[in-house]
Amino acid sequence: MQLDDDAVKTAVNRLRRAEGQIAGVIRMLEAGRDCKDIVTQLAAVSRALDKAGFSIVASGLKQCLAQGGPEGDLDVAEMEKLFLSLA
Repeated sequence: MQLDDDAVKTAVNRLRRAEGQIAGVIRMLEAGRDCKDIVTQLAAVSRALDKAGFSIVASGLKQCLAQGGPEGDLDVAEMEKLFLSLA
């Protein structure tokens, strides 16, 4: 299943933001920044990645439900499995 263009754009933007945050964490580590600040930024990166993943799964689930039919049921089960893998 292909995601619609808006879902792809949203996910890519979230992932690029997370990519920048990861680069910032690496710089913080190399500069010897305080552990508390580093962990705070790592938590922000984790949330950004989670949001990107949930956005992708939610968009896919929405498409599966819109399709309906017997194949849609299987896709919903697969999407549920993906959703739970992010938890």
